[in-house]
Amino acid sequence: MAPQDRISRLAQQIGDRLQNASQAPEDIQKGVQQVVRGAFDRLELVSREDFDILMDVLQRTRSRVEALERQVANLETTIENQKSAPQTPAPTASVEATEEKPKADDTAAPSKPAASRNLKDDK
Repeated sequence: MAPQDRISRLAQQIGDRLQNASQAPEDIQKGVQQVVRGAFDRLELVSREDFDILMDVLQRTRSRVEALERQVANLETTIENQKSAPQTPAPTASVEATEEKPKADDTAAPSKPAASRNLKDDK
C-alpha cells in the first residue's frame, strides 16, 4: 500500500472519530491515539532508542571491518615482499660428501638384489 493511501485512510479514520464530537474529549483522544498507534504499527517503525542502539552496533562493526581490512592489506604486503625478495638458500653440504662411497668388499662381490640379501641375513 502506498504511503499516501495509508495517510488518507488514517485521516479518514480520525475524521470519523471526530464526527462524534459529542463524546468526552478523553474518549476522542483515546480513539485518535488508537488509530495513530495502529497506523504506526503497520508502518513497522522503530523507536529512537532502538535506532540509536543499532547505529552504535553498526559503527562498532564498521570499525572492526576496517581494522580487519587493514590487517589483511598488511599481510598481503608482507607476502608480496617475501615473494619479491631474493631467496638465498641456506648453505648445504655438497652432494659428494653426503653420498656413501662403495666399500672395497661391495665391489668384489657380485651384486645381489636387496630382498635376497636380507633373507639370507635373517636365517
